[in-house]
Parts: sequence; C-alpha cells; structure tokens
Amino acid sequence: MSIGSLYSVGRSTPGPARPLPHARAAVPLGLRLLAAALCGLFALALTGAVFVRTDSGQWLDGVLLPRAERGGGYEQQTVLVDPAKSVLATFGDPTLIAVLLGVVLLVGVLRRRLVAGVVGVGMVVCAVLVAGAVKSALPRPDLQIESSTTHNSFPSGHVAAATALLLAFMLVLPGWARRWLAVPGAAGVSVIASATMIAGWHRFSDVLGGVLLGVTVFCLAAAALAAWPGDRDAAGGTDGGSLWRRLAETAVGLVVLVWVLVVVVPGLAASVQRGLLVAIVAAAASTMFLVGAVVFLVRSTDFAVPLSPRSPESSPSTETRNIS
Repeated sequence: MSIGSLYSVGRSTPGPARPLPHARAAVPLGLRLLAAALCGLFALALTGAVFVRTDSGQWLDGVLLPRAERGGGYEQQTVLVDPAKSVLATFGDPTLIAVLLGVVLLVGVLRRRLVAGVVGVGMVVCAVLVAGAVKSALPRPDLQIESSTTHNSFPSGHVAAATALLLAFMLVLPGWARRWLAVPGAAGVSVIASATMIAGWHRFSDVLGGVLLGVTVFCLAAAALAAWPGDRDAAGGTDGGSLWRRLAETAVGLVVLVWVLVVVVPGLAASVQRGLLVAIVAAAASTMFLVGAVVFLVRSTDFAVPLSPRSPESSPSTETRNIS
C-alpha cells in the first residue's frame, strides 16, 4: 500500500479558478489621464505664476536668456542664430503643418482610428488657440527687473504646437511605434524649443509652458477617447513586446544618449553662453521626461473608438445563431 496515494499532493481545492488581481485595473485609464491633465494644468499655472509674476522668476528667466547688448532684443549672439531661424521658418510654414496634420488623419484612417485622428488634429488647433489666448490675456507686470520687459510671451505657441503634433501621432499609432517615435519626436520638439530661445522669440519659461500645455491637452483628449463607449484598454499584455525588442530599444536609447553627451553638448557649449546652454539642456530634459511619461501612461492603450458604438456582447452573428 502506498501512503502517497492517499493524498493529493500539489492540488488545490476544487472550484473555479480565481483571477489574479491586476494592479492597474483598480483605476480606469480615463481617470489616470484626467489626473495627469490636472497635474499638467497645475504645473502650467505654477510655471506662469512663478516666472511671469514674481521677481525671482523674471530674474531667473533673464539669467538664462539675457537681453542682447546691441538692439535691446533677446536674440543671442551665436552662430546658431541663422540655423535657429531656419528651423522656425520651416516649422512655421502652414503648408508643412497642414501636411503633418493630414498624415495624422491618414494614419488614423488606415488603422481604422478616424475618431482618434480627428481628435489629434483638434489637439494641435486647441493648443495653438489656447497659447495665443493666454499670451493675450495674461499680463506681465513690470517688477523693475534688469533686462526684463513687460511683453508677455508665455507660453510658446510654437512649442505647444510641436508637442501637441507629436502626441497626436500617439493617438493613431500602435504601441510599439509610439516608443520608437517618442525619442526622436521629443528631440525634434527640443530643437524647436531651443530655436525659439536662440532666436530670442521666447524665454525658458515660455518653452516649458508650451510643453506643459501640449501634454495637458493630450491627456484631456486621450481621457475623452478612453471614456468613449467601445474603447478598451489593452493592458492585458497584448502590447508588451518581446524581450529582444525591449533590449533593442534600450540599446538605441543608450547610443543616442552617448552621442548627445559626446557630440551635441560640447558643440553647444562652444557656441552659446552658459545661461542659454543651461536653458537648452533643461528644456530638452523636461520635454523628454514629460513626453516619455505620457507615452508610458498610454503604452498599452489602442484608441480604437467606433463611429457607432455598440455593445461588444451582442453582434448580428450572435443574435442570428441564438434565434436559429
């Protein structure tokens, strides 16, 4: 007689299997995005209040981006002025903006994400309009700060538009493509932000406010899409990616980081003043962090919003089988 045969070793109590708890299932994606939008709005308001309406904020903006000795403007004395103006002229071309917005819509149509594409285009328009309205309505007090003017340029419309345009693609692209676009896209936004400061169009606070505005608009738009009937959060692991793909992404990121530290930063240090260099690096770091944070937040979400939402539990084929 075998003693071991009397016991069921390694078997659980009979009954239905219990699903494992999911940490993120407790908070819907829409609420997380709304919370992120509120944080972005608070950071935007705080940036404007500190840099625009306080002595120390205006002074810090002046230290990072001092007024030029000749002409009284903010255009920096560097060989990068002409390239910066070329970047701004290219990005400010209405034809280019229209083409990029058309690409957003086209990708949305091809991936059957037309609603997400339309919302992405609306994001860019909204960011530009809000930036213009805030600049017109927000007064900049004269606090008698040396090298400061009462002209308000907070937030930057160029940077807000560039950030919103980049994040508009995040609504229509699949999860794996978002990760590959996030780094070069954030680098492109950083270049536009740096160009506005080099050309003397905007201060550092304006650039930071533009990025925060674009991120806030994106979080609101993504929250609306996530709450749309029929949309589903694909957090179950369908977009996790393989180990090799994650290693490849990490390797590419490290190569880009080393290239920036070895080539870009020393080149900037030799071409611009210390305050402007600090402003450029801080603006690039802030852009990378904020864009990376929101892309990580929606990494497992495919904004598949149907034009005519129906209950996923019932379909014509199912009803036909039940009747027959």
